[in-house]
Amino acid sequence: MRLRLAGYQGPESVNTQGLQALAAALAAAGFDPVLEPDVTAGGATLRALVDGIEAGTWQIGYIASGYLAARVPALAALDLPYAAPDRARLFAALDGAAGGMLGAAVAAASGLRVLGFWDNGLRHLSNAHRPLRAPADCAGLVIRSLDSATYRAALAAMGFRPVFLEVARLRLAVETGEVDAQENPLTNLLGFGLQVRHRFVSLTGHIQGVGLLLCHGAWLAALPAGQRDAVQAAAAAATRRQRALAAAEDARCLAALRAEGVAVLGPEAIDLAGFRAACAPVAREAAAGLDPALLAALR
Repeated sequence: MRLRLAGYQGPESVNTQGLQALAAALAAAGFDPVLEPDVTAGGATLRALVDGIEAGTWQIGYIASGYLAARVPALAALDLPYAAPDRARLFAALDGAAGGMLGAAVAAASGLRVLGFWDNGLRHLSNAHRPLRAPADCAGLVIRSLDSATYRAALAAMGFRPVFLEVARLRLAVETGEVDAQENPLTNLLGFGLQVRHRFVSLTGHIQGVGLLLCHGAWLAALPAGQRDAVQAAAAAATRRQRALAAAEDARCLAALRAEGVAVLGPEAIDLAGFRAACAPVAREAAAGLDPALLAALR
């Protein structure tokens, strides 16, 4: 059976490597997978990717959870600043009850189904102007944000002026100075080549990103039971592979940034208490509208 997989990052990305592992597992299970690693290279937006998976243009793809939070409010639980437990505990929760709740919420609000929760990296700040040691240093800087109300509110609380830009526009916006700053996992910072202009990085770790491995729900439901089980088993194996790659990626990226002479501020040189305090009201307000059972399961 032919099926199409799609993502939105380059060949070195841990998410692309996760999709490659999934394609290999699906091929071993008798499918004929066709992989499109980066739909943005052809001009597509991330919204078009989500819409395409839901419509069946692609059967499987991944997306940062924040891109669906407006449509699936429960996903905002993954975007609360400085609220996630450590990586191991968060993904254990997502493999259990918390993931079940979020998967059900996605299915209820869309034609999508969650096949796995991927490690989308610990998010940090970078900018072209100065070291960001405290919220006061962020004042007035224009920062690119995901299309997420919680992300925008958290960045504004730090002192930034957040603007939403599609990921396809991020590199050019940094190169031209349309934005002064951005926030991403280190792997994305390097993957998009942003360190060429952004010579200051602050390891704020304000959000542990989560990616959703999604599929076209009607396609999955229509598969014979054996093939459906094979897809889910392949997705589970690819999820384990992607998470292992993501965990190892931070150290590699940190070494690469320092080798290129980028000024990296570690947590010991940052007023993390100040950043946490600035973001705390945003986290409380966002959490107030979420299911307490879901928040408890995530913690």
